[in-house]
Amino acid sequence: MPKIVDHAERREQIAQVACQVVSEHGFEHATVARIAKAAGYTTGMVAHYYDSKQQIILASLRLMLRRVESRLMRRHERGVDDLLSVLAETLPIDAQRHTECAFWMAFWGHVSADRRLRRLNAWVHREYMRLYARCFDAHWPASTRWPKSVRDTVLKSTVTFINGLTASAVTSPADWPATAQLAQLRQQLEMLRAWAESRQTRAAANS
Repeated sequence: MPKIVDHAERREQIAQVACQVVSEHGFEHATVARIAKAAGYTTGMVAHYYDSKQQIILASLRLMLRRVESRLMRRHERGVDDLLSVLAETLPIDAQRHTECAFWMAFWGHVSADRRLRRLNAWVHREYMRLYARCFDAHWPASTRWPKSVRDTVLKSTVTFINGLTASAVTSPADWPATAQLAQLRQQLEMLRAWAESRQTRAAANS
């Protein structure tokens, strides 16, 4: 009896391997042939599932987003009400997340020179903003009452800070253990919240 192949699982496996290959060898050297070899397939087999390297990278991006969203939502379902603990799921604080973040770093390094990658990055950014907004709604409910300009600034500042912290932790891991990353994120959230609440108070006094 012929073996039943789960094609969706195989596509996901290739996307996962591509993430690992990109994180280890960089974007340019993550060729289809290298990805196929790491996955234990021929290039022809990989081509059966993906027409190009860009399609593989897009699948990897989607896989990483699904994993981040899954971790964030699991935290929410467990009743975790600490925004710091939830957002820490996106930081390179363990081996798997370090690989994922290294993949993002390699991808970002090529965005400015490639129009197609810029479009992908714009989509990724919108999805991340959507996820972070949901986290703020769930764990900082007071943020829903902030003026829109204040809320938008806090969200954008948080994303920008996490991206910068991720870059530092991936490129200089010895300088950025998990404890140091969490401490910096905690401080940033405290400052942003204090700033937002002061703006809300000022807006209320002027109304």
